[in-house]
Amino acid sequence: MKRTAYKNLLEWKKNTNRKPLIIKGARQVGKTWLMKEFGKNEYENILYINFENKKPLQELFKLDFDINRILLALSIETGIDAKPEKTLIIFDEIQEAERGLTSLKYFHEEAPEYHVIAAGSYLGIFLNQNNSFPVGKVDFLNLEPLSFNEFLMANEQSKLLKLIEQEEWDLIKVFKNKYIELLKLYYFVGGMPEVVQSFITNKDADKLRRIQKNILLSYEHDFSKHAPISIVPRIKMVWDSIPAQLSKENKKFIFGLIKKGARAKDYELAIEWLVGNGLIKKVFRVNKPGLPLSSYADISAFKIFVLDIGLLGAMSDLDKHSIIKGNSIFEEFKGALSEQYVFQQIKNGIVYYWSSVNSIGEIDFLIQKENKIIPIEVKAEENLKAKSLKFFCRKYKNQNAIRTSMSDYRKEDWLVNIPLYAINLKVI
Repeated sequence: MKRTAYKNLLEWKKNTNRKPLIIKGARQVGKTWLMKEFGKNEYENILYINFENKKPLQELFKLDFDINRILLALSIETGIDAKPEKTLIIFDEIQEAERGLTSLKYFHEEAPEYHVIAAGSYLGIFLNQNNSFPVGKVDFLNLEPLSFNEFLMANEQSKLLKLIEQEEWDLIKVFKNKYIELLKLYYFVGGMPEVVQSFITNKDADKLRRIQKNILLSYEHDFSKHAPISIVPRIKMVWDSIPAQLSKENKKFIFGLIKKGARAKDYELAIEWLVGNGLIKKVFRVNKPGLPLSSYADISAFKIFVLDIGLLGAMSDLDKHSIIKGNSIFEEFKGALSEQYVFQQIKNGIVYYWSSVNSIGEIDFLIQKENKIIPIEVKAEENLKAKSLKFFCRKYKNQNAIRTSMSDYRKEDWLVNIPLYAINLKVI
């Protein structure tokens, strides 16, 4: 399946100031597949090492960082001779190799003619105490589950995607029902590559739900395997509370939903562990939409989203029949799925949300684009009322508002309504 990140890899390869590349992302978002696919298509050969199942090589960098010695050892192990500019060297699960991350510094400084891509778990990469992190010596690429646009490509709907990319609103309206049916499927299937591939191959909702459940089980296994024993129960409690957190009208994270009387200080480490592993993301509240938004963030108030909408549905035991029950899936859990969906499609840096001090209004998302602040309100149905959005724009004299709903594209002086299925646009 096509991934938009492939273009980023091509740009990395062509960059004359190229550094070793680290691909970040939660487990099972397709990092290994993407690296191998890129190597297969763009290089003469691939030298691939997975340090998790190559125990003897885990001490390869322990002695020194002599690149010739390292390449010789890799050649003996794989039977592949690394050729400058011709071979893609892939270090998978690099956190398992002692001083593996540090070695990237020496590939950059002493052997920049070799193309090196590394991947591994979030926390393994950034918290491995046996590594000196090569600050300034590596490039980064973040890989997420498939977006709705990528889901369209995977399902051979590139022509429908082209209409969205070219903003052909009249034609988009003609094919509205097609977009809606595909969006309903995406809400259920999500963007985890293995799940998407199963859907394409089998069209079996029960089978893909089993895959989603297995992915969730593997994440829970990681809790016990990788997290400090003292916080494992709390990680599980935070994780299990997420569907209930998002099903509230006000989606601010409430510690009392984890356990009666729960306090923030008791669960902060558990939440940060989940964030660090890429399994959840925090969206902080701002009480004033000033520039830069980060200066107005209230770190004590936040919403939490999971990495994938399909996994959220599996965590919530979303009924497979919701796909065929009209458009009810968009309103499930008080619109939680729609808000999760929009969050996943926003690719413009850090996202915040706004609520008034007296709680008379809330804006689902705020993003900063250059010197503009763009408020985004999510509606799970064909609802053109936007009381909070109107209040916000009047109060702060904002003329850049976006409402996304099941309604057709519509532009006003202060507001643009974008259909949910077209929200991943260049305008945001």
